[in-house]
This record gives sequence, structure tokens and C-alpha cells, in this order.
Amino acid sequence: MELGVSSVGFIGLGNMGSRMANNLIKNGYKVAVHDINCNVMRMFSDMGVPTKETPFEVAEASDVVITMLPSSSHVLDVYTGPKGLLRCTNPMRPQLLIDSSTIDPQTSRKVSVAVSNCILKEKKGYWEKPVMLDAPVSGGVLAAEAGTLTFMVGGSEDAYLAAEPLFLSMGKNAIYCGGGGTGSAAKICNNLALAVSMLGVSEAFVLGQSLGISAGTLTKVLNTSSARCWSSDSYNPVPGVMEGVPASRNYAGGFASKLMAKDLNLAATSAKEGGLQCPLTYQAQEIYTELCKDGHESKDFSCVFRHYYGGQDEL
Repeated sequence: MELGVSSVGFIGLGNMGSRMANNLIKNGYKVAVHDINCNVMRMFSDMGVPTKETPFEVAEASDVVITMLPSSSHVLDVYTGPKGLLRCTNPMRPQLLIDSSTIDPQTSRKVSVAVSNCILKEKKGYWEKPVMLDAPVSGGVLAAEAGTLTFMVGGSEDAYLAAEPLFLSMGKNAIYCGGGGTGSAAKICNNLALAVSMLGVSEAFVLGQSLGISAGTLTKVLNTSSARCWSSDSYNPVPGVMEGVPASRNYAGGFASKLMAKDLNLAATSAKEGGLQCPLTYQAQEIYTELCKDGHESKDFSCVFRHYYGGQDEL
């Protein structure tokens, strides 16, 4: 299943999407863009990139469309709204639609079904009808800038293989997760584990400080012992222990606490719908919701060490 791509549409030019679109352009793809933010549209227009007024206009100009949006409601509007990508009474040009938003798997599957009910304006090779992939990412803004994102992809495996060059123009890893919705499922599971590990590491550092062990010393112990994890060795939450992480710059940048709270809400909703016992999911959801209500929603999620647990900086 080959994908003949001469033009790519990109919708959603926020912190992540703008950088992903830039990497597609750097890798030689002809890109047209849309966003509701006029300023970012002007920025791309000034770079000579065609801008479109609606998602539907992006679809009319593109063989593949990629979306990177804030929430499930935005995804539904961009795909199925009145000016959306899918006007299924009309044959559509794009063979492939890729949604890299972090949303619930149920919405990913719903949109995938809507895409499969449309017809192509021009059938190419084995592409009988348009295909949808859910392909959220891990790595954050720095990885989006550097082109080192990891894509977690759900949908047709043939479509995934055909789209791999696109993924590797924006990232360094693309992992096929299974049928529709499994990419979205993988993303919320990853971020659930990340939140819980950050809370566990933060608790350990605060307990260590109260027992007379410096965070720097405890970091050496954790990172050469069985508790070693990304939150201890690559993204340490204690200011003064590690350079180049949000904790070293007053928790500026990185992955905002409000985004972690959003992802934990998605995980909690899925857990409830599945009738699962997930006490750590609900506890993490509660902690990050409280952190946001206390005014720290824009700070990196590792700020939980200072602003929830009351941990001390390393001197």
C-alpha cells in the first residue's frame, strides 16, 4: 500500500503542531496549514506557506492531512463540523488523515468510522477509501522542535507502513499499536505511568529530606538502584539537582500541569468505563487537579514536588 504524497495539510499550529509542520517543510513536503489563531497563520504565511481559512479548504488542497488539536471536542469539530474535513456528500481528496491529538480512544474510533464512510475523489493504487490513523506523540515541545518525537499509531497496519516516512520526518520513532484507537490508548497509558512515577519520586525525595538525606544523594541511590526511572534520572523534579530540566528554571516550559491533568482525566474516564480498579489513576488525577486549582496549571508537571509536597530546593 503506497502513499503518493505531493502535499500535506496541517491543522493545529500550537506549540507542538507548529514545530511538526516546520519539520515537514524542512524535509521537502509541500505543506498547507490552518489554525484559528490569526497570528500563527500570519507567521506561516510570511514564510511562504499557503494558509487556508477552514479545515475543508485544507482537505481540498492535500493528499494527507495531519491534525494536532487540544481536545476531543476540537477534533470532532475539525473533522465532522460544518466546515470540517469530512463533507461526505462530496468525494474527498486526502487518502489519509492522521490525528496526533491526545484524546480518548472512543473519539478516535468514532472519527475513524466517519472517515471510512467517505469516498475518495480519485482512487490511487490500493486506496479504495480514505483511511484514518490516530497517532499521538511523546516527547514534548523540545522533541517536536528537534524532530525526535515518538508516534504511537493506531489503525490499519498497511496505512501505518505507508505513512512511516511522514512520521520519521517529524520524529525518530513510530510504534504500531494495533487497530483504531490504540494509539490514543497507548498515549494515555504512558502519561498515567509518567504521572504516577513523578508523584512516587517526589514523595520519596520529600521523605528523604525529612529523614536527613539530600536530594542529590538520594538521586544517586535511586539511579543506581531498582527505583531508577525517567522521573529520577532524566527529569528530576528537585531544583538544584539536574541542569536543563524544568526544575532548574522554576518549572518553566516542559509539559504543563494542566495538560497532565487533562490526560489523567482521559485515563480516569476510560478506567471508569471499563469498570477497572485504578486507585493510583484517581489519586494522581485529584493531585494534578488540585495543583491546577492552586494556580500552577502552566508550570511543568514536575512542580508537584514543590507546590503539592512542599519539597525543598537542593542547596
